[in-house]
Amino acid sequence: MTDAEVTVLLADDHHLVRSGLATLLDGAPGLRVVAEAADGEQAVALDTELRPDVVLMDLSMPVLDGVEATRRIVAQRPDAQVVVLTSFSDHARVADALAAGAIGYLLKDCDPRDLVAAVRSAALGHAPLDPRVARALLPSRTVSPAERLSAREREVLRLLGQGMANKQIARALGIAERTVKVHVGHVFRQLGVTDRTSAALWAKEHLGDA
Repeated sequence: MTDAEVTVLLADDHHLVRSGLATLLDGAPGLRVVAEAADGEQAVALDTELRPDVVLMDLSMPVLDGVEATRRIVAQRPDAQVVVLTSFSDHARVADALAAGAIGYLLKDCDPRDLVAAVRSAALGHAPLDPRVARALLPSRTVSPAERLSAREREVLRLLGQGMANKQIARALGIAERTVKVHVGHVFRQLGVTDRTSAALWAKEHLGDA
């Protein structure tokens, strides 16, 4: 890369998308789109020929998808700066692309100014990552059964844990007995139990003051 210009290869199977990206990037000072690829195989061949500073890579493409194209580009040119630009932000897609060697991951609905800045950043060896993508990479937190219960269901479970019958729970909470039965049924399903004794034991162990 020279100080004066950052060269970019666009890889996307939609002509309209490539055209819009080319117009945006060519219109930004110091950036120049040197080629466009309509599939992953073309992207690998053009990268080998042109050795651009940055490759903007879509993931969903014919012939060769973006993940495999990225893997091949980085394998033959370890200093390649591949930035994924796609619509997918799920953890599996992000993880696969980064594992293949992409240094950045952006979403297609990002602000055009952010895209231009990301291309410049990638050319310098930085790793531009959309904040929404960064969240997808965070370790998933296991949700406990208690967190899936509504406040009313937790109240029902707490009273059930104290040994109350449905009629007593209904009286204590000022609701109909049939409503209590609905809550109890849902509580059973969320806790994975089939009887009141098991639910009561779970309440005593996990709700503390049951």
